[in-house]
Amino acid sequence: MSEKRSVIVGVAGGTGSGKTTIARTIYEQLGPDKVAYIPHDAYYYDLSHLPLEERAKRNFDHPDSLETSLLIEHLKQLREGLPVEIPVYDFATHTRRPETRRVEPRPIILVEGILVFVEPELRDLMDIKIYVDTDPDIRFIRRLVRDINERGRTMESVIRQYLETVRVMHLEFVEPSKRYADIIIPEGGFNTVALDMVLARLRSMIAEY
Repeated sequence: MSEKRSVIVGVAGGTGSGKTTIARTIYEQLGPDKVAYIPHDAYYYDLSHLPLEERAKRNFDHPDSLETSLLIEHLKQLREGLPVEIPVYDFATHTRRPETRRVEPRPIILVEGILVFVEPELRDLMDIKIYVDTDPDIRFIRRLVRDINERGRTMESVIRQYLETVRVMHLEFVEPSKRYADIIIPEGGFNTVALDMVLARLRSMIAEY
């Protein structure tokens, strides 16, 4: 910290595990002047070249669906003190919007997503790796509600996608990545004890920045 190097914190976990709640709580508690927040799912590849019905058939839970190389580049730039322009993804149409979101360098760089521990090059950039562990039935219910209310999906399409790709990819990629975590938080944002410990650690690191 003496070299004023930003601390990169990764937050991973299965779909609906509560990782976004954890990440947002950290962001809100420490403040936007201390934390830069980057969701991995902003880096989904643009599928505007495909018909809409073909886009929906893509496997969005496979590492190849994300432009992780661009995220890695952005994290390196932020560590060098440079601002970045991250993509803005439209989940209803599976396309990137024309506009981008500017992210300024901060003492804490928070990266969140189901697959952020899968790619070694991305994982190796992280100083702290947090895995949010929640029971599968709870995760599915949360995903179902989210995708219907926030992403314009039907119940049938969410269930089909979960059974065909989400569950399979979780078992193949997400769950195994838990072994790389420094901290495992059961029950997500409801685990206030674990969250308070993480916040205390990050505040001490910011104080040394």
